[in-house]
Formats: sequence, structure tokens, C-alpha cells
Amino acid sequence: MIFRNIHSGTCRAWLSRVSLRQELCFFSSVPPQPVPPLAQTLQGYLRALEPLLPLEELSHTRRIVHDFGRPAGLGTQLQEGLEKRARLNKNWISDWWVQRAYLESRQPLPVLNLWNIFGADHGQLPVEFMRRKPLCKELYPLLFSSCRIPGPKHDYIAHYGRSRRSPTHITVVRNYQFFQLEVYNSDGSRMTESQIHGQLLRIRSQSWKTDKEPMGILTSEHRHTWGEAYNRLLRDKLNQESVRMIETGLFSLCLDSPVMRISDEKYASRKAAQVLHGGGTFSNSGNRWFDKTLQFVVGEDGSWGLLYEQATAEGPPVATLLDHVIEYCEKPDTKRAPLLPLPMPKKLYFHIDREIKRDIEHAKQNLDILINDLDVNVFNFKKFGKNLPKQHQMSPNSFIQVALQLAYYRVHSEVCSACDIATQRMFRGGRTEYIRSPTKQGLQFILAFDNPSVSREAKQELFREAVDAYSALTEAALNGHGIDRHLLGLKLQAIEEGMSIPKIFMDTAYGLATHFKLRTGQMPANNTDSVMCFGPLVPDGYAVCYNPQADHIHFSITAFNCCEDTNAERLARTLRDTMCHLQEMLQPTV
Repeated sequence: MIFRNIHSGTCRAWLSRVSLRQELCFFSSVPPQPVPPLAQTLQGYLRALEPLLPLEELSHTRRIVHDFGRPAGLGTQLQEGLEKRARLNKNWISDWWVQRAYLESRQPLPVLNLWNIFGADHGQLPVEFMRRKPLCKELYPLLFSSCRIPGPKHDYIAHYGRSRRSPTHITVVRNYQFFQLEVYNSDGSRMTESQIHGQLLRIRSQSWKTDKEPMGILTSEHRHTWGEAYNRLLRDKLNQESVRMIETGLFSLCLDSPVMRISDEKYASRKAAQVLHGGGTFSNSGNRWFDKTLQFVVGEDGSWGLLYEQATAEGPPVATLLDHVIEYCEKPDTKRAPLLPLPMPKKLYFHIDREIKRDIEHAKQNLDILINDLDVNVFNFKKFGKNLPKQHQMSPNSFIQVALQLAYYRVHSEVCSACDIATQRMFRGGRTEYIRSPTKQGLQFILAFDNPSVSREAKQELFREAVDAYSALTEAALNGHGIDRHLLGLKLQAIEEGMSIPKIFMDTAYGLATHFKLRTGQMPANNTDSVMCFGPLVPDGYAVCYNPQADHIHFSITAFNCCEDTNAERLARTLRDTMCHLQEMLQPTV
């Protein structure tokens, strides 16, 4: 989810200029994703375990790892299988990753699998570069006219934008009512801003009352439960047609009632939660179709956000798209509206029988339980921004990552397995890789920082070593040499070849290493002063997202209330203090 405030009219300006003629991605200049050397990954895995395991357990795991990686051993055999897979496929891991991480998950999409960011013309998006390397753009056409479809054992993604007759409509939702809004005129020309505005006013005039049955709530259910309800829903031809219109639309536009403003301090957190899940069944959750890849959320109070389902694409391409949209909307639309009569936007109706009504009631109860369990804390840290680390020749992202580990340690008196997200779009069909923390250098700094017997100069040196160690891991991940996707690939290759799961993946250390109590991510957009928000990966964990600007940093922290050990507000308060203490260490006041 991405959230920010925008000027009124900005959203409809872009709606009038969004293009349906999405061109196929050209990624000939982007190399294939490499399969890292086996020995390198196993060494990196053991280094990642050093700060997390007692010496005795670490020695036990070392023996298992060394046996797995011995010449002509099981690891070597699986490595050869992966290298063959890499030669035969566009990308050796992305399909597996999407299937295992997203489509096979049976958990409800709100909170767990949806992200929000809160706060084109016929031509293509400009070529993106990262560290002077071009990025693969194949995900962009897949963002539009796509939708996740529930299945009994796993879901799948349906893409409708590449059909002979590409969809020419979006779906608008207000007060739980769905409308099909065509954004092209009958002569094939795109609607102007004034035309779109007029059509949205027509929708508003038809949707003052709230529908009794919030159909969109069904998509918030456990995936197996929703899959069964989905099949029941599609027995009726009217429902088939309405669902089809939602699924094939370019994207959804959710027109929400305003967020209740209890206090200025809590307002940002409430807006973030509002975009992420709609605020509950008595608020705007009925205005969502959580399976839809892109949902623009616009509130009556002027705030808006972008909610996206990440099986199609993770944050970086979505945030880049948002940058493009905002930049595009700043250009005035001088095109005059043609003198063509516009048909009324079509309301989508549903036939709701006793079974579907029961499904909706169950979904409402379960969603409210899920929403009440999520603690969201959003704040703007204003003491400094990314300029401070840069002044000391440090990576801002690595600086914040070490600060997060220190804050977690101060709250819980231990370090934990944490993951940051690195894009792999410099490779053909690449998705993401994890950057792991803490490092051994990070643990040494954490243990020294609150020790009064350690000098400030020594702490500064340990801090720099911790930041540099994390930067080295980041560099490796961006070059396709992270360890997590490779380890996953080795495990899935064994399953593919009909083997038993290797001991290295049955070891308790692997379970600990992949139980990420800190799920983190940097807002991957440079031009939007926005906040991203998502839920934790594990019940006893946190999710922390941040957007460092020149002189301030936006943070969002989420945790589950059902876990007595975690508390988003407490971690947020500790993180603020920790950031100030790091500033004092680097720039002591006289």
C-alpha cells in the first residue's frame, strides 16, 4: 500500500490519459539471473547464522552444511539441476518464488499479502537504471487488467491486457457499489479529464446509499474459503458477468468515506490502515476487491493511496509507476472533450442467494477480527534524513537497517532474523531477493552501543563496520548473489527430482533463519514523499517500511495485537530514540 495526499483532480487527470495499448517489454539488454556458486551460498548461510545461534548449535549446523556441500554430494547434484533449469528458462527462480511465496499461500490477502503505498500515455515508461544497469520492464504490462483468481490448492493470476480486444474500462466502487466505467470513447479516442470527471459525478449521484451486502468483503477471506464461495458465486450468470468486469478492468478506483480523525497523532496511522484494509466492515472494506492487482483508493478527505496485490509484482515497479502517474498528472490536460454523448456508467449487479449471504456474513466477522488484530503505527521522523548518513559516507539504507536491529534489541533483549527486500529486476524476469541481518559486525555494535565502558570513538568504528557489512550484503544481493532464493531453489529442485527434503532444510537452524521477525523494506520511490505499509510475515514479528528523504524519514510499523511480545508503538518509540542516539554518537552536541 502506498499513501499520500494529492491535489483534487489529480487522480481523474491520469485516468483520462492512461493507455490500454501496453507494449510488450523489451529486455534483450537485461542479462539472465545467475545461479550463485554453491560454496558461496553455503558460506553466506553460515555467516548469517553466526549472530543467531549458540556455538554448540552452530557447530551442529556446520556439519550438516559441509556434508550437503561436499564434492559429488547432494548439494552438487541439485546445483547442476538448477544450472540446467537456468539454461532452459527465462528465469530459474521467479516462477517458483511466485508460486511458493504467494499463490500457494492460503492466508487472507488483507494485511498479509497486500501492500499499500499512501501519501500513460501511449508512449512507454522510460528505461530504468539501477547503478547504471538497465532494469527489466516486463512486469509493467502485467499490472493492468490482471487479477488473482482463488483456487482450491493454489491461486493463479489472470492477465487480460494481452487479448485481441484489450479491456477499455476501469471499475469504480463507492458505498459497496461497483460500476463499470469506460475510459475510451466509441470512436477509440481516450476520454478527457472533463469527461472522466463528469462520469465520476454520475457514479456519485447513483451511489449515495450503501449497498446492504458488501460483495468485496468475500475477497478478504481465507483463500480456500473464498475459492469455495467464488465457485458458488459464479453459478449465477449475472454474477459471472459482474465478476468478469471487475477482474478484467484496467484497475479499480475505490471512492472511500473519510477516515475518522480522532487525533492528529493517530491520523496518519489510521489513513494507512484505511488504504490497507478499508478500516473494517462498518467503514470502507466493502469498497475493495482484494484480488485486484491495482486499486487506487481516494478518500473524501483528500487522501489517497495505492493498494496492490504482490503476486503480479512487488513494490519497486509499482512505486515507479506511481512516480510516473504523479509526474504525468502535473501536466495540464489541454485536450478538448469531443461532442459525443456518453453512456451512463454501468452498475454491476449481483444475485445474492442464501448461501452467498451466509458467506458474506462469515467474511465480515473474520475480516473484522483480522483488522482488529493489526497494530499500525506511522510516523515522520524529522530530526534528520538521508543526508546525515551521506555526510559520513554511509549508505542511508544500511544506516537504517542497523538502527532497526539496535531498536529491536533494546525492546526484546535479543537480535532476530530480519529480511530486507532487494530487487532483481536487473535480470530477465527477476523479482526480489532478501538481504539478511543481523551480521556478526552488527551484533558486535549492538552489544557495545549501550555499554558505558566503550568509548564513543570505538562505537563509531563498530557502527561503521556494521553499516559497511550490510552494504556488502546489499551489493551481493543486487548482483544476483543473495542466499535465500538460491537455498529455496535447491530445496525445490530436490522436490522436483522426487527426493526427500535434504537435512539442511530440516535442521532447526533453517527454521530459525527463515522465521523473519523483522520484515523490512525501503520505499522504492525517490520522487514521492509517501509511506508504504504491509503486515508482518510471522505472528510474533514486525513489518517496518521506511522512506528516507533529505531531511526526514517516513516510517510505518505493524505488529499483531494477539502476540503479547510485540508492540508497534513501543518499537516506534524505541526506534525514534535510537535514531537520535545514533545522531548524537556521530555528531555530539557541545
